[in-house]
Amino acid sequence: MLSGNKVGLRARHEDDIPILRAELYNDVVNASRAEGGPWRPMAPDSKDPRLVGDDEDQACVPFSVVELDEGTLVGTATLWGIDNHNRSAHIGLGLRPAARGKGYGTDAVAVLCQYGFVVRGLHRLQIETLPDNAAMLASAERNGFVREGVLRSAAWVMGEFLDEVLLGLLAQDWKPTLKG
Repeated sequence: MLSGNKVGLRARHEDDIPILRAELYNDVVNASRAEGGPWRPMAPDSKDPRLVGDDEDQACVPFSVVELDEGTLVGTATLWGIDNHNRSAHIGLGLRPAARGKGYGTDAVAVLCQYGFVVRGLHRLQIETLPDNAAMLASAERNGFVREGVLRSAAWVMGEFLDEVLLGLLAQDWKPTLKG
């Protein structure tokens, strides 16, 4: 497990899947805002690729986020779109409703940066989020991400086009915030 100050990132466990499906992916509005594609229902036994990691897919590393003190599942974190040639990747994060507003997102982004820059040797990490996602914007900026631009009308969300804010962080600009 990769440890931060408040959370750890570990492999997805089978018993995480029903919780994440119920609290993150079956919430149509939340899933529509978080995903790059349209929401669709999934059968309980579905091998939904958003939840069930594919060990063969080298471009995506899904983690379950757990609270360090109790080991409680608090959400998902993903390094995706990994480009080994250009040494870049994207960060994705989803927290369960009860886990929001406790600093877990900022810590999970810090751990993903540690993984991306130190373990994977990446040069650039990138986040795209909706402009009203204040929690993700704050988590990114607390970890040194810089707003690089706005992708106008780039996301189709619940019947309308919305802008996306693009944030980036280069390895040379990263300042680790984790203890130890």
